[in-house]
Amino acid sequence: MVEMDLHLLDRGTIMSDRNFAIDGTTAATYSNRNPDSDYGEFAVWNLLVDHPDGTILWDTGSHPEAGDGYWPEPLFEAFAHPDAGERDLETALGDVGYALDDIDIVVQSHLHLDHAGGLYEFAGTDVPVYVHQREVEFAYLSAKTPAGANAYLASDFDHDLNWQVVAGERQLVPGFELLHLPGHTPGLLGARLDTDAYGTVLVAGDEAFLRPNYEDEAPMGQSLTTSNADWRESLRRLKDIERRTDATVLYGHDPEQAASLRDEWH
Repeated sequence: MVEMDLHLLDRGTIMSDRNFAIDGTTAATYSNRNPDSDYGEFAVWNLLVDHPDGTILWDTGSHPEAGDGYWPEPLFEAFAHPDAGERDLETALGDVGYALDDIDIVVQSHLHLDHAGGLYEFAGTDVPVYVHQREVEFAYLSAKTPAGANAYLASDFDHDLNWQVVAGERQLVPGFELLHLPGHTPGLLGARLDTDAYGTVLVAGDEAFLRPNYEDEAPMGQSLTTSNADWRESLRRLKDIERRTDATVLYGHDPEQAASLRDEWH
């Protein structure tokens, strides 16, 4: 176990239909052909890890102009982030007593627009930005060609960054292991943190948007996975680590958990 402090940064709230996060949350049936929609809130967070070897930022969140035309209208309509400008990275860091200049390492779990929109803050610096090789490949394929997926914006990640490409898995610093968890995207990174104060923390991130995705193994909507088979294998792997370590599992967008851990870790 390593002594490190954890802070869950509040990056605001995405508004969306829960069917995206939990497949079949609402579905028409023979007797109820027009069910009420289940439209709700999803937390957006970044994790700050104050480690003896440096201050590490996990993800950079949405671009602050997401609601001002930076995000394409169809994506904003599906996953609205109206308070992105109020909860920009600098503001969220300031809430816990840090500044952009304090960041020594950035880890991008993946490059979707609600996770990579703050990378421009590190353009032209020597701050290393860790990302999985398959994620870089898929992000550029998606943003630059008709293939791939539609949640990538080249303007988020096509910068002069000090990329550190992870081919498989690796120890980032002592007590901080990067895990490859394909399924949501081909190159999704998670992490295992073995901490002195909080025990083992598993950063599942968007492997599990909400608690039911993990605890009940409720699949996410098809538009949020690139491989359901990979998603299930990544879930099995996380659950195996959790059983062996009694880990706290950090979900990608669960608002209740985010609020609770933000208070506990602050």
